[in-house]
Amino acid sequence: MTDSSTVVAGYRTGGATTEDPHHARRWLILVVIALAQLMVVLDATIVNIALPSAQQDLGFSSDARQWVVTAYALAFGSLLLLGGRVADLFGRKYALLIGLSGFAVASVVGGAAANFEMLVIARAAQGVFGALLAPAALSLLTTTFTDVKERGRAFGIFGAIAGGGAAIGLLLGGVLTEYLDWRWCMFVNIIIAVIALFGGLTLLRHRPSEHRPKLDIPGTLSASAGLFAVVYGFSNAETHDWSSATVWGFLVAGVALLGLFVVLQTRVSHPLLPLRVVLDRNRGGAYLAVFMLGIGMFGIFLFLTYYLQQNLGFSPIMSGLAFLPMVGTLMISATTATAMLLPRFGPRPLVALGMLIAGGGMFWFSGIDTSSTYASGVLFPLLVTGVGIGLSMAPSMNVATMGVDRHDAGVASATVNTAQQIGGSIGTALLSSIASGAVTSFVAGRQLTPQLAAEAAIHSYSTAFTWSAVIFVAGAVICGLLLKPGVAEQQGESTAAIHM
Repeated sequence: MTDSSTVVAGYRTGGATTEDPHHARRWLILVVIALAQLMVVLDATIVNIALPSAQQDLGFSSDARQWVVTAYALAFGSLLLLGGRVADLFGRKYALLIGLSGFAVASVVGGAAANFEMLVIARAAQGVFGALLAPAALSLLTTTFTDVKERGRAFGIFGAIAGGGAAIGLLLGGVLTEYLDWRWCMFVNIIIAVIALFGGLTLLRHRPSEHRPKLDIPGTLSASAGLFAVVYGFSNAETHDWSSATVWGFLVAGVALLGLFVVLQTRVSHPLLPLRVVLDRNRGGAYLAVFMLGIGMFGIFLFLTYYLQQNLGFSPIMSGLAFLPMVGTLMISATTATAMLLPRFGPRPLVALGMLIAGGGMFWFSGIDTSSTYASGVLFPLLVTGVGIGLSMAPSMNVATMGVDRHDAGVASATVNTAQQIGGSIGTALLSSIASGAVTSFVAGRQLTPQLAAEAAIHSYSTAFTWSAVIFVAGAVICGLLLKPGVAEQQGESTAAIHM
């Protein structure tokens, strides 16, 4: 066992311990990492609020509107593994700075868009640079914080941003759209990126890979194409029937390509995603937890936003403010879970209990009706759900990157982001389809009136909330069985010798 004083201040290279240039400034580096993660997470929801105004301004159809969201999701989801491996091979500092710069430039183009095509291209470019930025940020967190207690606090903050950033995006999007212009939902990234870039240039040091940079081209092509097909297939499911070839055809192709990718990873000498990263029982359980949280969380942000605006008459700003209680409880539970509870109890009880609590909150949401108000039907289940997501999300992200070799930290971090992105895509399509079917069955054979329309909408929301709850509970059971009981060995001591 390595001396913790040496471990905290240094990292291992070929058996020797070298001074860690990031240790003394680690908390300032955390600010840079947090800003980078916030920018990526915000863009998942902030643009949604701006879409109606952008559509009116640029004059594109409602059918085309989904591509403003889908272009980002496709580029981001399909290139994450490649982005993570590039960060491992060529340096996380460079990956972070290039990702920040590219994201900012793409945001300028999107904010200045003169037509629909220009906006979609800018969104796709944001996804490309986000796929480089997100794993670089998380892997920097993994390799910078090596003391177990400090790591817990750092991952608590990071997990809170990952879980609550989408809600913050709803609020910020509402404020910018209402008081400035929809274009500021893109331009705001420039402010965040400039601050993070200055911090990255000042605080980070380039640490070259100990291994000769080699890229797994067959693995890159099969993984990127497979993830693209999966995300595209689920995106099409929002506007097409599941029996459509554009849905099931792409999903089948995606699964086949990802199967080929797994086979290739066992046969190449420099795999894009070494299977040792995902086959560890705790890490595998953590990836699955992030994936299932991504599916279930979508029901909160999408359908609760619909309910607040369409049924309770909230403005976009009020809708964003309505989510803040959840952000508060999520941040408290996330930081408490990783800083205090994870080192004592291990991930298994926290992840399982957190998902059960989140499931309970979603079941509580399903009780809303036409007479419900924010205070009576939304506030308390929102608080409960925030506690559950924070309790499970932050420890999952911590464990998902714990114990990996330093040269695999980027691709391990990318796998976390990929799990969340694919989970979100599945949640979008699955819950939207379920909600749509619930409306159809509710109004079948009945004369449509304003009252019936309101009841049908709420019935669709409550059905989606119920299924989100089922997903959370199923995740609690599956992940609870998969994760190892007790505190993992690397949780009970410093992990620098493992990471560095």
